[in-house]
Amino acid sequence: MIDRFKVSIFLTLTVLFICYTFYLYHINYKTQTHADLMADKGKHIWQDLNCSACHQVYGLGGYLGPDLTNVCSRLTNQQISSKIHTGTNIMPSYNLSEEETLQLIAYLKSLNASGIASPSKLKLNIDGTIER
Repeated sequence: MIDRFKVSIFLTLTVLFICYTFYLYHINYKTQTHADLMADKGKHIWQDLNCSACHQVYGLGGYLGPDLTNVCSRLTNQQISSKIHTGTNIMPSYNLSEEETLQLIAYLKSLNASGIASPSKLKLNIDGTIER
């Protein structure tokens, strides 16, 4: 009797887990646009250059450089590109191609479009995701 009860609970939980997983992976599915693909490539450049060692995104990361979540609200594309190519007193210059620079700027624009830099002001959904 107890074994049958345990098996039924196990099967119920397994089915619920599969349904919830399907829901999570398909509820926010959308086709990526060109801007999304550029931002994805820019995120890979961000990670390859280890920018988070010095800079923060949403308040997470290093403290040597500024939080870059909303940098596109403060600086133009040309100013950002200049800082990437020439560096600053602390930040080294990076020899990125024009396309890589545009991809990195697209990533920064996607961060800027996501809203405010403070994670405490974001809405936490019941499924663990966040939104503005």
